[in-house]
Amino acid sequence: MNYKQQVAQALVAIVDGNLTEEEIIAKIEIPKSSEMGDYAFPAFALAKAFRKAPQMIAKDLVEQIDQSQFESVAAVGPYVNFFLNKSAFSQDIIEQVLSNGSKYGASDVGHEGNVPIDMSSPNIAKPISMGHLRSTVIGNSIANILAKINYNPIKINHLGDWGTQFGKLITAYKLWGSEAEVKADPINKLLEYYVRFHKEAEENPELDVEARAWFKKLEDGDEEAIELWTWFRAESLSAFNKIYDMLGVQFDSFKGEAFYNDKMDEVVTMLKDKNLLKESQGAEIVDLEKYDLNPALIQKTDGATLYITRDLAAAIYRKRTYNFVQSLYVVGNEQANHFKQLKAVLKEMGNDWSDDMHHIPFGLITQGGKKLSTRSGRVILLEEVLNDATDLAKKQIQDKNPDLPNAEQVAKDVGVGAVIFHDLKNERMNNFDFVLEEVVRFEGETGPYVQYSNARAQSIIRKAGDVTISESNNELSDPAAWDTIKLLGDFPKIIKRAAKEYEPSVVAKYAIHLSRAFNKYYANSKILVDDDQKLARLALVQSVSVVLTESLSLLGVNAPKEM
Repeated sequence: MNYKQQVAQALVAIVDGNLTEEEIIAKIEIPKSSEMGDYAFPAFALAKAFRKAPQMIAKDLVEQIDQSQFESVAAVGPYVNFFLNKSAFSQDIIEQVLSNGSKYGASDVGHEGNVPIDMSSPNIAKPISMGHLRSTVIGNSIANILAKINYNPIKINHLGDWGTQFGKLITAYKLWGSEAEVKADPINKLLEYYVRFHKEAEENPELDVEARAWFKKLEDGDEEAIELWTWFRAESLSAFNKIYDMLGVQFDSFKGEAFYNDKMDEVVTMLKDKNLLKESQGAEIVDLEKYDLNPALIQKTDGATLYITRDLAAAIYRKRTYNFVQSLYVVGNEQANHFKQLKAVLKEMGNDWSDDMHHIPFGLITQGGKKLSTRSGRVILLEEVLNDATDLAKKQIQDKNPDLPNAEQVAKDVGVGAVIFHDLKNERMNNFDFVLEEVVRFEGETGPYVQYSNARAQSIIRKAGDVTISESNNELSDPAAWDTIKLLGDFPKIIKRAAKEYEPSVVAKYAIHLSRAFNKYYANSKILVDDDQKLARLALVQSVSVVLTESLSLLGVNAPKEM
């Protein structure tokens, strides 16, 4: 049942046609405290029509309104406050949750439309660092949320597997590397060579010349260069997949920059055919002045293409391959101008589908307030962070529950989940400083707190023993349960809002609020007392577990049943 609509219908019957049902729904507010009501209508909206003070209008409306569907209706200053029938509402919500299970909150907004999501995209021959965490987990969560409302997300890992850095890496390997070293510890050794190259090149600029020569060989198909590139890529992918397995993230495509090498000539030809290319100091550009953007540099003076050329080829390939209804790029905020240019060039080419492309920007993870950088060697390896988080979770679990079965797996679920949840509870545009000890806490606004709340709900159900929790006959009149029940009813709206805003933090914050409300209820109510409300209380506890588990799942976090 749509309870906001119920309120609007009660009002539209007595406002003499001065507001439509849709207009009333748009004006309805939710009071800060449930003690003030569940919905509030501001009488200001009728002051001009009724020519009375809003306080008087509110009193008049309360006297006229049919209150039979509500627990009560009261005038509070200029507001008409509605208190819902708690028993009927709880029955309705709990039945919805338990009958739908993990499908509660699902809808058909997306009609199975394809949505490619460009995410993670690490560079070959460099380790996955904390700097890659945000794109990976934000993209994964958005994919889960979109799937919940029946889009078909296609997760694409657009690998950084081409470019001048490979000339640098091959040069470094030829000068200082060895096959045995790389085979023993591929990613760390390749990173070591890469960092050393940049330090040495500051003193010896000839190294950059040599690196450009090696990259030219690679572009021209030189056998040795291709062999080294293929080896570095394979070793890197193997290392990447180990981390993705730890995070529980899978991809539908690993087509990276190299895949589009033979697809850029077509883009340049298309731009020429549409008379969009202009010469500027020997280079080829697309003028974007009418979009208030700098020109897009398509080809350098030497004929070399750039990131935007490759991204144009990728966008066209994805439209042809997936016929997408949306195409998302989960890439840091510093690339905002690049994606504005990309969309503008596609628009100039006559591709109106570029309106369906969206850059999903995000802020930085910092350490001690400083940005992380691969080139300078300021790298926090994601694998090490996940392992440290798991160890920290393991220690806390041993202190709280030393006899916990399957403790190793639970520690992984809690430790890795804590890192993911901490990232996603922050609004994606915000920067945040990462301190592991704050992340893996069982108290406060953390992943372990939400997981523990769910485990507590499961523990209550186990203690109840052999009882049948029914989907129906759950008219729970306990006022202490009201905030929890209302939050359960909000879940479908939360999912739609998170999808519309591409904002996983909406789900993460909701999970924290639901956990708080449930823990407050648990602290103040005796759930397992044998009375006529016991099964209804257990149905509520089961409903909380269903929704917390699904909330965590949408974020890409596991929900252990015991902790």
